[in-house]
Amino acid sequence: MNSHTHAVPVGASAMQNPVVICVAPNGARRTRKDHPALPMTAAELGAEAAACLAAGASVMHLHVRNEQGSHSLDVDRYRAAIDSIHTRTQGRLLVQITTEAVGIYQPAEQMEVVKQLKPAAASVAIRELVPDASAHAEAVRFFDWCARHGVALQFIVYTPQEAATLQQMARRGELGCDQPNTLFVLGRYTEGQRSSATDVLPFLAAWDSTSPWSVCAFGPTEALCMTAAMGLGGHVRVGFENNLLRADGSTALNNADLVSNVAAIARHSGRGVAGLEDALHVYGARAG
Repeated sequence: MNSHTHAVPVGASAMQNPVVICVAPNGARRTRKDHPALPMTAAELGAEAAACLAAGASVMHLHVRNEQGSHSLDVDRYRAAIDSIHTRTQGRLLVQITTEAVGIYQPAEQMEVVKQLKPAAASVAIRELVPDASAHAEAVRFFDWCARHGVALQFIVYTPQEAATLQQMARRGELGCDQPNTLFVLGRYTEGQRSSATDVLPFLAAWDSTSPWSVCAFGPTEALCMTAAMGLGGHVRVGFENNLLRADGSTALNNADLVSNVAAIARHSGRGVAGLEDALHVYGARAG
């Protein structure tokens, strides 16, 4: 079983725990009607990756779209996008694919894309892969498969209750790792999809402080939520998937605009910005 032993608890030296900035540049639902700079094609994702790397990102959370611009889990489209990103960044950005269902895909299809692609990293939502007790055993087998094949999973949770469930699964040895790398999603199911910096506190109350965690936040308070997460020892995910606005309420020029802002906060806080080596360490991922 893999074990993450890299998490640094609150109160440790800040420079021992530089902030890993993940960028989520497009998501599954937004289009260029929402923002004209939203990247959709493999070439656009490669260009966006290069800009975000220069701005301070070390991880990209990747969604791909079909010819109609809709969400897709197509393996060939993923390969094309990953190749484009690796070419434009000289392999200096960890690419994490999504398995998000978006009401289209069933758990078996979500797991199959990972098995076919064998990416360096993938995100999985516990509520999607384990929607009920009948799906539990198959999900556990999948998590074990990922551990054995070097696919670093990030577990997405939307509520503190899901975080507590994830911790219980980890203690039972069901996740393929002892310390799951997890993303706390703030504001997804609040009125108007608006987040508050204090939303992270109930997640942390349900969490093992030795396990690595990141935060993403819906709405215009994204920067405040990222600041709170960084102050509490966590890592961050920003980008057009969750938010289109700068901290002052104006529309961001592009994803790199949002990355630059949180990178500046991380540097001024004393934690600094993680490079690829640190990101691989935190995500428990292999290079490539």
